[in-house]
Amino acid sequence: MEDGHPTSGTLSFALTAKTKDASASDAAAVPTPSDSVRTVWAAARWAGYLALALYVGGLVFLALLWPQGTQDRRTRRILTLAWAGGLAASLVTPGLQGAYGAMGALGDAFHLATYRDLLGTEVGIVSACRVLMWVLAAVVLAALLQGSERAARSPGWRVGALAVTLGLLRTTGMAGHNAEGTHPGWGAVADLVHLLGLSVWLGGMTLLLLGVLPRRRPEELSAAVSGYSALAGVSVGAIAVAGAVLAWQVVGSFGALFHTGYGRLLLLKLAVLAAVLLIAQGSRRWVRARLDIAVLLRGNRATVRPFIYSVAAETGLVLVVLAATSLLVTSAPGR
Repeated sequence: MEDGHPTSGTLSFALTAKTKDASASDAAAVPTPSDSVRTVWAAARWAGYLALALYVGGLVFLALLWPQGTQDRRTRRILTLAWAGGLAASLVTPGLQGAYGAMGALGDAFHLATYRDLLGTEVGIVSACRVLMWVLAAVVLAALLQGSERAARSPGWRVGALAVTLGLLRTTGMAGHNAEGTHPGWGAVADLVHLLGLSVWLGGMTLLLLGVLPRRRPEELSAAVSGYSALAGVSVGAIAVAGAVLAWQVVGSFGALFHTGYGRLLLLKLAVLAAVLLIAQGSRRWVRARLDIAVLLRGNRATVRPFIYSVAAETGLVLVVLAATSLLVTSAPGR
């Protein structure tokens, strides 16, 4: 009732017999959730997930694999846009969620009363905390942009970045379905691992595609590409394990995967993810077989181009996975 999902058991209605003089207009006056509000809400959640992945994954990639990338103009622009998008999504999403839960129109999402009513609920408090975490994320980003490589290697900055990113991941996950199963504690841990793995995977892949590869510097290719290949493998493993826990936590049974809309959407997400993993396996084979040659040829464009195409296709499909995730979050669970 508080998070905007028409979930079984949370709403009760008094049913009465229909009288003979009841008109059709009375039946038509029954409020229903707005499809347009849900569509915009899902789009805002998609933008929020994308911004979170680019920000968190970008910071991890710079801190662990590519500190010198803090001076790259494209990389700095990506992180800045990710922060701005994350803050904007965290401000807009609560209004859309409140309007959808109240069965209002799209314009109601931008009314002050909608936010005021939502702040009295647990979801509103979580949303306010998420906005606060994005404000703190601006401090972390500003320190990185000013200190560049020195800041990325600094233990103090890394501790601050770790605290803020964990706060962003946790407050984002608290708005999902992970606490609706029989073991909410395990659901919360699995959701945090799931979001972290996806962020490291997508954020690092984006900086690799738009930051490292266009520069084609041999020393950066050698360190960043091979390091990211190993990091992405760990991230995908974490996503798979955490995703299995979340699926069981939220869906609840094997049959619900095929007999509910939520379950079928989850299967679609898994199918796209399987295609991503096939493409990623091709990228890993290129790293094992061609990376040394690319370094020896000092980042020759023709040598690196197949890897760029593979990473670009992988990135595009992961964006589709994010879209499916946004629809899942804004849908009723599959129990």
